Order: sequence, then structure tokens, then C-alpha cells
Amino acid sequence: MSDPREAAARYRLEQAGEAADAEAPETAADAASARPAQTTWRERAAYVETAIQQAIRRGEFDDLPGAGKPIPGLGTSHDPDWWIKRKIETEGLTGLGPPALLLRTEYAELDTRLDELRREGDVREVLEDFNRRVIEARRQLLGGPPVVTPLVDVDARVRGWQERRNASTPASAPAPTRHSRGRWGRLLSRRRRG
Repeated sequence: MSDPREAAARYRLEQAGEAADAEAPETAADAASARPAQTTWRERAAYVETAIQQAIRRGEFDDLPGAGKPIPGLGTSHDPDWWIKRKIETEGLTGLGPPALLLRTEYAELDTRLDELRREGDVREVLEDFNRRVIEARRQLLGGPPVVTPLVDVDARVRGWQERRNASTPASAPAPTRHSRGRWGRLLSRRRRG
């Protein structure tokens, strides 16, 4: 059995020959100008192949990074979007992808995001917006992975936010007494008196 690449190249050449026959030149000059285009293509292909073979013989492809190692991230199943996923991962891009994956990621980081907020109204607004986007993603008809992210209980999350906030707030420090002002405080108070 022959090499599939050779068979494909032969097929392309036959198709090009049939197309050339269909567009038969009217004069001998037209025929002469049509042949060099095909010959030029073949000559280019032969030149490139010869250059690659010579470079291999000279050892220019030896010791390349990753030589003899499997291609990283190449799985057993075919994923047509492998390149964009790798680009997102290497560039550290966020906010890109199907809603199901974005919501799952956001759900995992929700408490951290809530802890950055100061007011209860803002926390409720973020949680209600999250629930709205989950419901909207469940209604999608565009395909993609299914949305398995659960809706959040707004009141329970607000209580959790308040508990974390109260636990992280240090006990109120006693007001400084006159004796604990420090050196600069004593100097300033003497100046004011004097």
C-alpha cells in the first residue's frame, strides 16, 4: 500500500491535469505558458523537499527542544478547539469560554469575591446577578457543556458573608490614654501647653 501523502499528491496532480485539459489552450504560445506553471509548482516542491533532506543530513534538526518527546497536552481524543484552550491557558486569559465553565469557575471563587465587598446590599446584588446568569445559561440553545452550577441561596450566603466579616474584624482597640501617647505625642502636648 502506498503512502497516503503520495496518493493525495497524485490525486491533486490528476485533478490539476483534468482542469488544464478542460481549459485547453488555443495556441501553442498558450500551451507553453501553461506548462511552466505546473513545472514551477513541481520544481518548488522538489526544491523544498531537497532542502529539508539536506538539513536533516547536516543535523540542523538534531537537539531541538522537545525532540523525541510526546507533544504536551495531546490527548487520546480529538478536540478541535485544543489550540484555543492552550492559548487561554498559556496567556492566563479569563472571562472566555462557554457559560457553563465560566459559571463553574465563578461559583468556586464566589466567597472570595463577596469578602471584598463592604455593604450587604452589594453582596445581595452580586448573588442575585449570579443566579440570573445561571438561569439564563440553563436556557441557552447554543450548545456547549451542560450548566451544572447550582443556584445560590442569597440569604444563606449573606449570613455567611456577615459571619466571616465579624470573625475577621479585630476586637476594638482601647482608646489611647494620656500616658501611652509616645514621645511625639508628649512633645506636641507640651508645645500646646507652653
